[in-house]
Amino acid sequence: MKIAPARPLPTATPWLMRPVVHVGPWRLTGQQAGFWLALLVCGLPVGSPPLALALGLLVALGLGNPYAARSRQYTSRLLQWSVVGLGFGLNAEQALQAGREGMGLAVASIIGTLALGYGLGRWLGIDRRTSHLIASGTAICGGSAIAAVGPVVRAEEGQLSVALGTVFLLNSVALFLFPLIGHALHLSQHQFGLWAAIAIHDTSSVVGAATAYGDEALRIATTVKLARALWIIPVTLGTALVFRTPGARVQLPWFILGFVGVVLLNTYSPGLRTAAPVVVGLAKMGLTVTLFLIGAGLSGRVLRAVGARPLVQGVVLWVVVSAASLWVIMAR
Repeated sequence: MKIAPARPLPTATPWLMRPVVHVGPWRLTGQQAGFWLALLVCGLPVGSPPLALALGLLVALGLGNPYAARSRQYTSRLLQWSVVGLGFGLNAEQALQAGREGMGLAVASIIGTLALGYGLGRWLGIDRRTSHLIASGTAICGGSAIAAVGPVVRAEEGQLSVALGTVFLLNSVALFLFPLIGHALHLSQHQFGLWAAIAIHDTSSVVGAATAYGDEALRIATTVKLARALWIIPVTLGTALVFRTPGARVQLPWFILGFVGVVLLNTYSPGLRTAAPVVVGLAKMGLTVTLFLIGAGLSGRVLRAVGARPLVQGVVLWVVVSAASLWVIMAR
């Protein structure tokens, strides 16, 4: 008698991966449906930068991001276009005045942060590349600075992940914490905008925190932060000299030039002013979606990769920069 070969037991499909929702011709899994539902909430009038980031973190850590690769591709572009759109809310005189006022504090904080980061990295025994990436991200503009400096120091993927994870984690905390501190200390719109631009790492979280604080804070924070971001160029060139990287390429933040061009256009083309509020509204919505995508990208794997010592370096740098810049701003 022949015995039929045993059939392999069917593998159970997790319920999140099963098609549970039908939208026209599309069949969405539970994971995908959760992602799109959270994103939809971000686009509603109740949506705000803190809520968007919180929903993104909830998706990343609870459901998992089903579009992780695409999210990373679109986050940077959406952020840049949204920042350019915010230029329609400024005129050249306001932008120039804010940029001048924050320049001295920005230069001092950048130099001080890089020097302190170098010392902390050596004391904590962090490898030189990772330490410099964290210090650069804290000193200038978070992920953008890390992305620009990374190829110059020839950082490995693991080193980039640790630096980005550290900066994005602290960005998430700052978005919620800074407005609370600002209100507790009764900071003016002007003071808070300047403080956020100096002490918060990434442009997205700077704009998100300033949006939650008020329109004037948003104008000050955006202008000062973008003027600060231009320091990517000299810091990257200096990094190439220190690390002796031959033929290093410097990535220019071209979207900042777009922001400047839009500010000039808004100032000297009165006919565009009727459309300016609409564009600014769309830009704010784009930044809200950007923060959702950033939160959705902070998976448990990214957070576990950070480790204790790089996180200590990032926290100490952040606390020192935040406290020192706040003291200077309030003492004026």
